[in-house]
Amino acid sequence: MTETLCVLLWAHPGQLDALAAYEDAVLELVPAHGGRVLSRVRRLVADDGGTPAADGQPHEVQVIEIPDDDALAAYLADPRRTALTADRDRAVARTEILRTARVV
Repeated sequence: MTETLCVLLWAHPGQLDALAAYEDAVLELVPAHGGRVLSRVRRLVADDGGTPAADGQPHEVQVIEIPDDDALAAYLADPRRTALTADRDRAVARTEILRTARVV
């Protein structure tokens, strides 16, 4: 059964561009694991991500379909993705992954 994930991401202060660059790189790997990115949006902010927690809202939201838990685990463990861990740690302050059901 296909999993639909809603991924919420918050940037470290001043790292909004770095978050976007990291996500650009790792989301390219999703199709290799049978998934697809259905939607990727960024909130409108007037700065460079210097106020990520001021209102509690994430900087980026993604909706991803992936075949199953095994495919998700393989994506998360993909060596091309894990090689970017330092980039992720520098850019991403917080990530929440919500398992959702597609309604329409």
